[in-house]
Amino acid sequence: MELRVEVLGPVRVLRDGAEVDPGGPRQRELLARLAAARGRPVPFDRLADDLWDQPGAGTGDRRGALATFVGDLRRRLEPDRAPRTPPRVLVTVHGGYALRLPDDALDAARLEEAVARASSPPAADAASGTTRALEDAVAAWRGEPYGDLPDRAWVLAERRHLAQVHARAVEALAEGLLAEGRTARAVATLDAHAAAHPWRERAWALLALALYREGRQADALDVLRRARRRLADDLGLDPGPELARLERDVLDHAPALDGPTPGPRLAVTAPTGSRTHLRSTVDVARTLAIAGGDHLATAQQQRVAAALAAEASGDPVLTARIVTAYDVPAVWTRSDDPAAADALVGVARRTLRRLGPDASAALRARLLAVVGIEHRGTRDAWAWAAAEEAVGLARDLGDPGTLALALNARFLQSFQRPGAGAERERVGAELVGLADAHDLPTFAILGHLVRMQAAAGAGRFADADAHAAAAEDVAAGYESPVVPMLTAWYRAMRDAETAPPDAAARAYRAADDLLAGVRMPGVRDGLLPLALLTVRLRHGRTLTGIAADGPYAPWVEPLLALDAGDRDAAADLARAAPEPPADHLRELRWALAAETAARLGDADLARRARRALARTPDELAGAGSGLVSLGPVRLWLDRLDGLGSRPA
Repeated sequence: MELRVEVLGPVRVLRDGAEVDPGGPRQRELLARLAAARGRPVPFDRLADDLWDQPGAGTGDRRGALATFVGDLRRRLEPDRAPRTPPRVLVTVHGGYALRLPDDALDAARLEEAVARASSPPAADAASGTTRALEDAVAAWRGEPYGDLPDRAWVLAERRHLAQVHARAVEALAEGLLAEGRTARAVATLDAHAAAHPWRERAWALLALALYREGRQADALDVLRRARRRLADDLGLDPGPELARLERDVLDHAPALDGPTPGPRLAVTAPTGSRTHLRSTVDVARTLAIAGGDHLATAQQQRVAAALAAEASGDPVLTARIVTAYDVPAVWTRSDDPAAADALVGVARRTLRRLGPDASAALRARLLAVVGIEHRGTRDAWAWAAAEEAVGLARDLGDPGTLALALNARFLQSFQRPGAGAERERVGAELVGLADAHDLPTFAILGHLVRMQAAAGAGRFADADAHAAAAEDVAAGYESPVVPMLTAWYRAMRDAETAPPDAAARAYRAADDLLAGVRMPGVRDGLLPLALLTVRLRHGRTLTGIAADGPYAPWVEPLLALDAGDRDAAADLARAAPEPPADHLRELRWALAAETAARLGDADLARRARRALARTPDELAGAGSGLVSLGPVRLWLDRLDGLGSRPA
């Protein structure tokens, strides 16, 4: 049986090519909402809020109704499933439901995958396959996505996201057609698209190039002049340098406009084409990063590739613009891809040197912000200074986008100084205000998450709750799947402060199931074992079955050895543990070291742990992460004092 779901138009279900009725309006909405999650679990409460007009009202009744709708939809999706056998398509997971379909069974997923595949130039023997995939994905567009559903918040967000991806797919398809010499097909693909999206300069450039290669120079010039008028009349903007340069090249019959030619997919002129391609690659990377899931890794790879290619061009201004064009906020101090982060820092630093004192303040500020953001979780004094200088330059410029990026760098670098929770609260508040005043929704999300973390670190959970909810509200309108995963972890941590141990462990496991849908190893690696360890420690339970893996292993392994009765191994492991990194969980690692010191009677380790924890006496150890905590730091200080670790 082949089951397909289509949402690029009215919602449809096809089984072996024949349309299947998914049921009434609620079943149809339920199917569509789960399809929008792309296989990730959706919690019960989120589903209920998204399907009913009054969030939170009648929770018990809504859960019962939701279960009824799920049961009916399952029977329609898998009519041949034997009684009492588990479903394979609409499955129950911890705290919610998920729609499990093959990657190619959802038209929206095929569209996203085609764009991701086209975001980097394929090998010569794969180029035609990429173009065919784009043709198929674009052909699947049947009108407004989810066209038969009411205008709920999640539907509107998904429509905006898919419309943007579709626009990129049309333009990537046009690039492929031009590279294959199919200029007439490219013109047909782009004509209506450019008129419907007058702000997309790339669409105008591609259409003009296609017309020129068709031998229609006058029409190409007319398109470029029409683009100029539309940009000015509709948006009050002047055309960018690419369009102006392309107009000159069309007038001059520049040889570089002839095609197809090898090299970059969009060959406007030799330098113009490479710049356009590099900028479009970063633009696609930004969209992929916001989409989340496996796209995060692809986005970072594309960003690094574009930065290195720009640097190889020998043009430091171009390199600076490419490196700094990716302005996706970062909220966690451990990188998902340290090697990629190091590469970006290297490009940014070399570019700053090459630009020298003549660099524009805006480019310098953004390059410095990149250093501060990408070299997070370290003790790099230059990265701290870079973030501070970026903020100062951005304030002088009065550029809200640059200032938001610089404040992101300052937030991440603030972890170099213990006890900076109040400073992070101020940075978060400024980000929220800046984002609200200048329509920067991704930085509004960042600001609320920063304030959530700062409030949680201080034990102010009512404030943290409010900021978690605010971040979710913004994310729902901007289709950011990462936010609900982080806020689920926050609520599990909050509840673990008072919940019985088994309930706390279940909450952490449910939160981890949600995080599994977002490829963020910098956050997820080792996090669940660490959270379960904190529950066991706080309730005096055995550590049997806890894994020591990921970045927290050096501080967990001594406790596991002690729990197993091997004091000598524990002592050796404790001596080998490095200084905790300057990140969100620094104090939690020191609390683990304090526990080890107390169990071993290690006075030297106890003194070092007390010296580190004394800088944050009024915080909850680790709670500033918004993910996991080991309780009040003051309790650890009192315990260490009892061991005689207070300095004379």
